[in-house]
Order: sequence, then C-alpha cells, then structure tokens
Amino acid sequence: MEESESRVQMSAFQHTKADTVASRILESPAVYSSWVAEHDLLMRGVSREGRFARQVVALRQAAFSLVHRRAMMEYIRQRHLTGRKRMHLFSLFYGNRDYCNAVLLEHHNFVRCNSSYVCTQHIGEHLMQDAAFEEPMQLYEEWFAEYFRGFCDVELAVTEEEQQRMGPVAALRPLLKHRLAEARAAILAMPEHPDKEWREVTIRKPNGDTQRMRSIFGQE
Repeated sequence: MEESESRVQMSAFQHTKADTVASRILESPAVYSSWVAEHDLLMRGVSREGRFARQVVALRQAAFSLVHRRAMMEYIRQRHLTGRKRMHLFSLFYGNRDYCNAVLLEHHNFVRCNSSYVCTQHIGEHLMQDAAFEEPMQLYEEWFAEYFRGFCDVELAVTEEEQQRMGPVAALRPLLKHRLAEARAAILAMPEHPDKEWREVTIRKPNGDTQRMRSIFGQE
C-alpha cells in the first residue's frame, strides 16, 4: 500500500493519459481517502495470498477488474457520446438510477480506478517483475476495449439504419468474448518470466497467409 501511495503521488509528474486522470484524486482529501480505502481492499486481496506465485495471479486478476471498470468512461470519450445516446448508455448499466447521480458515480469510479490501475501496473512491472504486465496485459486491454465498443455500439443502435450497420458487429460479439476468455486464461497461466517472448501467437498463432485485420469498430 505504501508503494501504491508513492506511485499515485508521482502521477502528478507523469504524462500518460491514465496518470493525468489518476492525479485528480490528489486534489481532494475526501476523494483521496475514499481511494485509499478502496485500493487497500484490492491490495489485501493480493497480499493475503501466502505464496508469491499466487500473489502474482491475484494481482493480474485485480488488473483485469480495473480494465473492465474503466471501460465505460473510456468508451464515452472515444465516441464523444452526448445527449440521448449518453443517457441510453447509462440506463444500460445503471437501470433507473437518476442520470446525474449515475454520471457522477461513474466519473468518480473512473478516477479511482485509474489511480489503482497505474499502481497495479507499477507493482506488477517494477516490484514483481511480472512479464504479464508488459505486452500480454496491454493486448488484453486493447481486446477488451474492442469488445466493449462493439457491445455498446450494438446496444445503442436505435434506428433501422444503425441496426443494419451494426449487424456484422453483433455477429462478432460472441467470438470477441471468447477471445477475451482465452486471453485471460493464457495470462493467468503464464509464468512470471516466460522462456519465450509472449505475443498474440500464444493464443492464436498466425501463419504466412494470415495478417492482422483492421478493426471494424472504428479508430480510437
């Protein structure tokens, strides 16, 4: 926890997108205290594991949860979502909760999650020296963002034209969800220091006739 708090203090001097958001918790003692309590529970879930190997797995699982919890606000920013579309999105995840209350809740959640995200990345890479926090976790985050964009784009398609355009995306969602499950399993199972460099080929090995396809969900 001490290492996490030191890393958050450093976020004010870093220039990554996650650090910029994370540094906002330093602006309010109340928000900072709320984050400390929440992050402490997250880290206790890691530290209570008796063996180092199990702590590594627990930290990876914590990182997955933070990637998921950051996704909604990331989607809103990427899609520049406003008006009825934005209200519809919040109703999907918050039901009948008051819209303004839901927006505030999600924003605060996003700030706290970014703070915990930079901490787990720091601990995984620099303290545990876990290779999973390099390319594998970055790839998982890209794939989850792609899946989440597809899910939301389909759910927010209202007009007949929008629904027709999202037809191929809707058909791909089960495949993208399965790809995520495979990636999570592969990352959780990998050793801290793999013998070979971990790449996308670990999950779906390409051959000479295959190439990475352009995303159908649009550019970030």
